[in-house]
Amino acid sequence: MEELKTQNAEVQYIELEKMTINSCKECYICQDTAGVYGCVQKDDMTEIAEKILWADAIILATPIFAWYCTSKMKAVLDRHYGFNKYYGSAGGCLWEGKKVGIIATHGYEGDYATEPFEVGVKRLCTHSNLKYVGMYSVQDNDNLASFQTSEAVEGAKAFARKVIREVM
Repeated sequence: MEELKTQNAEVQYIELEKMTINSCKECYICQDTAGVYGCVQKDDMTEIAEKILWADAIILATPIFAWYCTSKMKAVLDRHYGFNKYYGSAGGCLWEGKKVGIIATHGYEGDYATEPFEVGVKRLCTHSNLKYVGMYSVQDNDNLASFQTSEAVEGAKAFARKVIREVM
């Protein structure tokens, strides 16, 4: 985030763990609500949706536990229906063209740990006409020390610069 800010990017951080995000109820009411996210649930997803619609790029930062993101991030991803009006009378895609990237930490080695999540995000991007800009991940061997090595820090900064280039 600091590297993005040095590149004059406006950054909003959403800490999902502190939020209430219900799972999708599959009611499809959002699909008949034109021009807005339109979910009838009264939880923090409304605030998250507003920030997603504001953003040029969305970076999904998550630990990978059992080959996928945290349950709260999964709930956010499942609630994408309100952005894609493909299944009712509303029509259109509210977040089309946005850039999406991943920052991940994981216990197992690289692709073995992250591939299922990355494939899921790539498919969501294709389905939603979003542009996938890539992933930066670090294997967690020593708790926080793994993320504080010069190699990990420089890799994260390089990924931030890549995201900036993709947005411009």
